[in-house]
Amino acid sequence: MHMTVTRGFHGRRRDSDARLPPGQHLTPDFPVLSAGPTPLVPRDDWELIVATEDGTRHGWTWAELMALPSEDVTVDIHCVTSWSKLDTDWRGVSLDTVLADVDTAADFAMVHSHGGYTTNLPLEDLLDGRAWIAYEYDGDELAPEHGGPARLLVPHLYLWKSAKWVREIELMLDDAPGFWEQLGYHDYGDPWREQRYQGD
Repeated sequence: MHMTVTRGFHGRRRDSDARLPPGQHLTPDFPVLSAGPTPLVPRDDWELIVATEDGTRHGWTWAELMALPSEDVTVDIHCVTSWSKLDTDWRGVSLDTVLADVDTAADFAMVHSHGGYTTNLPLEDLLDGRAWIAYEYDGDELAPEHGGPARLLVPHLYLWKSAKWVREIELMLDDAPGFWEQLGYHDYGDPWREQRYQGD
């Protein structure tokens, strides 16, 4: 996300430097990194499910997602492999909109993707204008290699938390590790605190 820095007496920093978390470098590209092969999901077959802790399931088809209010967002994104890309342009539906009528006492979410990928997040990190179901990037349909037709976008955390090819958000009372978290990645993943691995 954008960050405002007050200039002090320690020299002048370029704006891009001030927006770069520790250990990161800028890239003009959008590298493609995935835990497995790219699943191809036709929009006619696409569905987003939100499952609550009591088993209640809420679902949206592609047409129903497109009928929800969308937002254009410009955010900085940060990959755990140390690249950052500034001012990326997306369109999607806020998770505040998706979850508005979902009754839950959950504090955590497990996001499930086509292809079997999972990642866990505190539910509060999906709310208050901080997360979207994104389906456009840079003015075009989201390409499959970047998570199309739709992915989760949680730009204030490392990008592995922004699950590609999202299909279900499972709401949970207790936290549990997802795919990379089971392999030693940090449960939360704040780039400003360099939470790359367990113990960071």
